[in-house]
Amino acid sequence: MDTEAAQQTERDRSSDPTGAPEERSRSSLLSRTARQVPGGRITLTLLACMGFVLLLSLWVVQPFEIPSGSMERGLRIGDRVLVNKLAYRFGARPQRGDVVVFDGSGYFGDADYVKRVVGVGGDHVVCCDKKGRIKVNGRSVDESSFLYPGNSPSDVPFDAVVPKGTLFVLGDHRADSSDSRDHLGSPGGGMIPVGRVIGRADWIVWPAAHSGRITRPGAYARVPDADGADG
Repeated sequence: MDTEAAQQTERDRSSDPTGAPEERSRSSLLSRTARQVPGGRITLTLLACMGFVLLLSLWVVQPFEIPSGSMERGLRIGDRVLVNKLAYRFGARPQRGDVVVFDGSGYFGDADYVKRVVGVGGDHVVCCDKKGRIKVNGRSVDESSFLYPGNSPSDVPFDAVVPKGTLFVLGDHRADSSDSRDHLGSPGGGMIPVGRVIGRADWIVWPAAHSGRITRPGAYARVPDADGADG
């Protein structure tokens, strides 16, 4: 009886299309592929990891190195940040206070830039009120929590209405930032089209001692929306 049972079990295994033979076939294919690639399984693993990182960079997050001191004190030269490329998909739009990375080609220069959104489409942005603060849609904004120490909100007066579909952006280190204020007379009027935004800078990942999440400050929370403003 034991012999018959064993024979029956072997017949069941050989007739099962989802059983061990198919698993052995997949393993054999992987082994043959690994033998044909220099470095074998280690190389295949590295290639798979690189492919995964590439997909992440294309569609989800992108690393970005801070090139200048224009966003100090929060972002310092050489900081590595992760840019959330999904932040403004599926109908979401940049908000006042967001730190964004954008392609400045034809507007600021042929490079990617990182700045803070101060005005969105429809906003009226003015510098400055009697206390030297920027006003957005008639509301004065206290930016002291993120401005570079010793900097005023702006040494350059301006009065601009942000066209629909664009952004008015400034660096946090106002005395060391070339931003919307400096390009008001340039093509695009100093405004950056929303379509040029690569994503929102959400995390500082390097150096480790300076790592952390980049949050939207509450300074703009009480700014009223302009009539017909983007949002």
